[in-house]
Amino acid sequence: MLEFNYPLWALVLPLPWLINYFLPAFKVKQAAIRVPFFNTIVALLRSAPNSALQYLKPSRWQQCALFIVWLLLVTAMTQPVILGEPQTRLQIGRDLMVVVDLSGSMDTKDFTLHVKQQTADGIANSSGTEISDEYISRLDAVKRVLHEFAEQRQGDRLGLILFGDAAYLQAPFTADLASWLRLLDESRVAMAGQSTHVGDALGLAIKVMSSDEIKSSQKNKVVLLLTDGNDTDSSVPPLEAAKIAAKKGIRVHVIAIGDPQTVGEQAMDMEVIEGVAALTGGKAFKAISTQELNKVYQTISKLEPAKFASFTYQPKKSVHYLPIAAALVIYLVTYIMVFVLRRFNVNKPSESDSEIEGKA
Repeated sequence: MLEFNYPLWALVLPLPWLINYFLPAFKVKQAAIRVPFFNTIVALLRSAPNSALQYLKPSRWQQCALFIVWLLLVTAMTQPVILGEPQTRLQIGRDLMVVVDLSGSMDTKDFTLHVKQQTADGIANSSGTEISDEYISRLDAVKRVLHEFAEQRQGDRLGLILFGDAAYLQAPFTADLASWLRLLDESRVAMAGQSTHVGDALGLAIKVMSSDEIKSSQKNKVVLLLTDGNDTDSSVPPLEAAKIAAKKGIRVHVIAIGDPQTVGEQAMDMEVIEGVAALTGGKAFKAISTQELNKVYQTISKLEPAKFASFTYQPKKSVHYLPIAAALVIYLVTYIMVFVLRRFNVNKPSESDSEIEGKA
């Protein structure tokens, strides 16, 4: 399919005819000989005398050539392009900052893990395996599920913040998910302190995602906050940090890990957790088992799909050089023909010369 990027250039097509109509024609001088017996020569030749100034009038075929050349040049100015087959491109990738609580309570072993064991007699079930429950810590459960979650985020950039008494950037945003998982596996309970400074961790996530380097990357920025307790004396209250995140267009999904019925210092403040998520347009989840935690990440994967937009376009190939090349070829051919014809006319004796010679 042919298309023109600048079709308005076609308006200049009648320009030569307008110039020829409104401006006077240009006369050129021609060589002449002044003789005293001019009238005698005119009588002998039986022709009317010409003026020393004359118009240059192109022949019919020259006019056609000039018209075609001008038409081709105007066509080139409109920049014709050939449209290719429609192609669809997917925009993938988000900036996902995972914020993990490493307070002392994350070492609590209240998450169950189903373990398959081979049986000698195969009586347990038809496959000869039996399933037993093994209790693992909350942090180990988070690591296991995050491994599966990271494998589904191809095209995303993941970051990692660990927090306890203070928040630390364990991994800046990277598309190298294998390296990100290694840094996650190196985390240990209480390596950042025993407390739970949720507000400080969220504030650090906002700071990292608002840096100049990140501003020029993905526009879709999401924070996944995992905690099993309430905030303890953060410099910035979690709700205030959530308001800042909302202004910067950062969504925060909060996952409360553990038993929500826990009391004391390890009790989860669901009001604050739900408030942080609501203020930023995210969701709040509760997970008290490995299965529930896995379902939470599946839900988040649906809320934040890796493919977030698609667009269709047609590749364009400019062919403006073709009419220019054709115009050059026509011009050269015309020039050569005019040159050859002039040489032929100069060498060919005219009829008037023959008559003069005969009378002489």
